[in-house]
Amino acid sequence: MIPALRHTPLALALALMGQYASAEELKIAPTVVITGTRIEQNSFDLPMAIDSIDKTTIQEQRGTVNLSEVINRVPGVASAGKENYTQEQSLTIRGFGARSAFGVRGVKLIADGIPASTPDGQGGTGLFDLASASRIEVLRGPFSALYGNHSGGVVQIFTEDGPDRFTVTPSFQFGSNGTQRSGVKFGDTVGNFNYTASVSDFRTDGYRDYSRSDKQQANFKARWMLGDKSSLTFVGNYMHQQGQDPLGLTFTQLNSDRRQQGTSNRNLAGNPGTGEFFGTRRTLENSQGGVVFDTALSDRDSLRAMFYLGNRNNEQYLALNAGTQDNVTASGGVSVFDRDYWGTSLRWTRKLETFTFSVGAEYERADEARKGYRNGTTSSGAQALAAVFGFRGDLKRDERNVAEQTGTFVQGEWAVTKDVSLSGGLRYTKMDFKSKDNFICNGGCSGTTNAAGVNPDDSGSASFSDWTYALGALWKVTQTSNFYANAGRSFEAPTLIELAYRPDGGAGLNFDLKPSVSDHYEVGFKTFLNNSTRLDVAAFYIDSSDEVVIRSNENGRAVYQNAGDTSRRGLELAIDSRLTRDIGAYASLTLIKAEFEDAFATCLTTPCAVNQATTVDSGNKIAGVANKSFFGEVTYKHDPWGFSGGVEYRASGRMFGNDTNDVRVGGYGVASIRGGFTQKVGGWKLNEFARIDNLFDKEYVGSVYINAGNALTGRYYAPASERTWLIGVSASYAL
Repeated sequence: MIPALRHTPLALALALMGQYASAEELKIAPTVVITGTRIEQNSFDLPMAIDSIDKTTIQEQRGTVNLSEVINRVPGVASAGKENYTQEQSLTIRGFGARSAFGVRGVKLIADGIPASTPDGQGGTGLFDLASASRIEVLRGPFSALYGNHSGGVVQIFTEDGPDRFTVTPSFQFGSNGTQRSGVKFGDTVGNFNYTASVSDFRTDGYRDYSRSDKQQANFKARWMLGDKSSLTFVGNYMHQQGQDPLGLTFTQLNSDRRQQGTSNRNLAGNPGTGEFFGTRRTLENSQGGVVFDTALSDRDSLRAMFYLGNRNNEQYLALNAGTQDNVTASGGVSVFDRDYWGTSLRWTRKLETFTFSVGAEYERADEARKGYRNGTTSSGAQALAAVFGFRGDLKRDERNVAEQTGTFVQGEWAVTKDVSLSGGLRYTKMDFKSKDNFICNGGCSGTTNAAGVNPDDSGSASFSDWTYALGALWKVTQTSNFYANAGRSFEAPTLIELAYRPDGGAGLNFDLKPSVSDHYEVGFKTFLNNSTRLDVAAFYIDSSDEVVIRSNENGRAVYQNAGDTSRRGLELAIDSRLTRDIGAYASLTLIKAEFEDAFATCLTTPCAVNQATTVDSGNKIAGVANKSFFGEVTYKHDPWGFSGGVEYRASGRMFGNDTNDVRVGGYGVASIRGGFTQKVGGWKLNEFARIDNLFDKEYVGSVYINAGNALTGRYYAPASERTWLIGVSASYAL
């Protein structure tokens, strides 16, 4: 046995599952995935680490609001919120994406074949509608490079098809901290037309003070069959959320009152301001729609064409004091953008007896108007105490930014012999960024008391391009055991958010940033221990150069730079078993070591003076990446009673809050329990459930604000909720 697993819960799970190996003749259904090769295949026969979360796991006895409710069960993946909806949920895969100040970075997000990430690589999982999802696929490792500008992996959600006859399912949930969610899902099949739709409204007072949030969401999918060989699929998503931002806590605040709202430690002397004082909050709206055309040109050839468009707009109030905002080149304390985006793709696939390949091209474009305003009145010096915050003040930033991604790729699979197969692909990606500065002044600039101040023209452009590839081989050792190995290269261009601020504190984009390039290596083993138990093991090593890291993060301005080399190496295991017809078990374990191979300088303030620079030593761990994680679940069902339930346990190892590694967050382990009943009454199907999370009322830090200033005064800590409960009911009626 691997020494690191000798005393872990996964080792116990393996032993227990082995004892039940011959208890009954049970079988685990094949897991069909699309993300790995862009065509339907059994995940067991692919030379890559790819997992699928099914509809039952996603929807039953859960809140169906946040992706973190289910995705942490996948090895190599971590997702968490900061107990407020102004930051969106984080998502990391094998350590990529950890540096994101908010939202998702370094991971490609796709909803029903349409990108939920903008061309520069930034996205948010809030657009995913879990209440109508049929499955979620997670691809890790080199083959994600064939999806374009990102490094960590691909997360793709698929909406369920509509039912055979009209069915409507209203639902309602309520729980701790004033949490309420109401929704309705409906769908039907009429001749060659099939559709499903879901709408919901979510509200919560929040675990912490000043963290009230609400979210409205809608999702729609329809498929129109055009004869036997062609189909048109229409997809639409809408999300609107707004919430108060309680800010992060310092270590002292965390220990004195973990539910309090944070204070801005760089606010007016003697008058530290709370989030409420600054009116810190965020409103985000995202809508997108698209159409996918599939057709079989012949028995061997198929064609897929896709087009989509969308809009994402955001308004966020930051905790910046009047003196900081008074700088002539500062961007203000209110960040506003309105982003239109669209894209299209075309892919041709040919299937031969032993060889299948696809050739495709993609284009994505985002055009945003970004503005910055003062948070409150113009005031500085002795008059600063009179400043009033929480509303849009003078204009401080006005620019139009464009990001474009163009990609072409070829991908194929070859069955060399009945026991050996090869998979691979090659992609060329080009990224273009343009910025037109519309806020230029030479004296008398708005939003400042410095009449002689100068804000120059910071317009500019940048282009990045690279070839990326993936190559894998699979060997069928036996009928129930496969060994595989793969390698590949990915690249990750800076996002518009990472380009947003310059190291010198001036306005305009930071065009000195370069893309990060990563070489991936992975070996794995997939086996069925018996008909009802599957074990997956993967070991990986990733070497990255020009890693994009945070240079400084103060006063709402995260400034990025290129560091030297970094490495990520780890081990992932997952085991899934049906112990009996009524009892199931699942467990996953991740061990990862993510560290900087080269030293570099980082800063604690912006602009960064020479005497304020701090060295990040070689060997330091990458901030925000837990060194280990575990998820375990035992489920039970009793059909005569209509009962189903489960016990879950999730654990995480220690992580660091900054790259200098002087802010450390300890590990934790939390348990959850859930259960519910189903009844059929006439044409109705009724469901009731209850769940308790953090069953033993553990106090722990669930997420961190990465590199949030210096170790003494930085607001790093986002405490997770203590014990919470949730009760839900739904009623489904089919005509």
